[in-house]
Amino acid sequence: MAITIKNIKVINTAPEGINLQVVKVETSESGLYGLGCSTFAYRYSAVEVLIEKYIKPLVVGLDVSNIQQIWDLMFFNSYWRGGAINNCAISGVDMALWDIKGKIANLPLYSLLGGKVRSGVPVYRHANGTNMEELFENIEKYKSFGVKTIRCQLNGYGGEFGNPLSCSPKGSPKGVYLNSKEYIYKTLDMFDKVRAKFGNTISLVHDVHERLEPQEAVMLAKSLEQFDLKFLEDAIPLEQLDWFKRLRTQTSIPLAEGELFNGVNDWKYLISNHLIDFLRVHISQIGGITPAIKLKNFAEIYGVKIAWHGPGDLSPVGHAVNVHIDLCSNNLGIQEWSGIEPPNSVIQKLSGPRGALLNVFHGLPKYDDGYVYSNDKPGIGVDIDESEAKKYPCKSDITEWTQTRRFDGTIQTP
Repeated sequence: MAITIKNIKVINTAPEGINLQVVKVETSESGLYGLGCSTFAYRYSAVEVLIEKYIKPLVVGLDVSNIQQIWDLMFFNSYWRGGAINNCAISGVDMALWDIKGKIANLPLYSLLGGKVRSGVPVYRHANGTNMEELFENIEKYKSFGVKTIRCQLNGYGGEFGNPLSCSPKGSPKGVYLNSKEYIYKTLDMFDKVRAKFGNTISLVHDVHERLEPQEAVMLAKSLEQFDLKFLEDAIPLEQLDWFKRLRTQTSIPLAEGELFNGVNDWKYLISNHLIDFLRVHISQIGGITPAIKLKNFAEIYGVKIAWHGPGDLSPVGHAVNVHIDLCSNNLGIQEWSGIEPPNSVIQKLSGPRGALLNVFHGLPKYDDGYVYSNDKPGIGVDIDESEAKKYPCKSDITEWTQTRRFDGTIQTP
């Protein structure tokens, strides 16, 4: 007799003050369930309503083994398809079904996807600083813990939330104000000083976060070549992808893009035209494991490496999924890691207390000397304590960091 979907629950929790969302798919077989990540930290209530009101009635009673068919049904049933809210909702169910499939087979997810091609996943961490002294300190701490690739930023992506700049028009509203030319010059100076201090002992990454005009991005990329970055991320806004043709011809620096991608047409153009080197897709935003497998295979054909988005606003279930797919992918480049290190480690102290997260989520991938290792539990391998999750409710505050503005007060892509 087929095992079917009996119920779907949405679990919202914020153990570190960041909204996380996990979907629990319960089955007709007693005690058998799966978990998936549907986190959209800034619109979590909208995702929850979509799952509870529309997806749950649609899929309850369906055979859990037919993952592709269920994915297609969820995606096309709304007629107007795509978008982050819709895809994150689909992702929660999709990942949970893969988790269930692994538990039925008594195999970890990576084994279902063809098995390991490596034993551990190389990761990079973020070193930020309000000044060079603080940045150097954070780089040293990551180096001491075996991190071999480090993303370097001054003041995040440039700019701080607050009052307008002195050069802004009178009456300009509050926001994250950015003087793009100043950001470029400070970034070049930052990497000059980082290389002078650390030489070639570390691999470097930088994220523009789409906060430049395309012409400025070309200027920055060309100037950064001397510092031998592993990649420059999101130099061009998603809405202006045609500029990658010019950027590609103007610089040899490796290019990464994709954490804002939602659908096939977003990434097909860049990959098939060899315009990027690293694909930075956020797996839950494209609909989960089912489309991610197709995407990583498509990218491999064109020699593009995967570097899945792994930020702090991704649940441990989502982080584990990244690692599982990395383990079985020949075209893995590197993995962004915002997960948990061993207790009392230097990195854990640097990142702040993580005890609450560990109380809510169990079975997280483990970090050791620059690599992350998955556990060998069936399915995704991560579980959640629902009673603990309830202790940390999500909040619907207005998001400030995305209120990014140019020096004259106009909105800039965040």
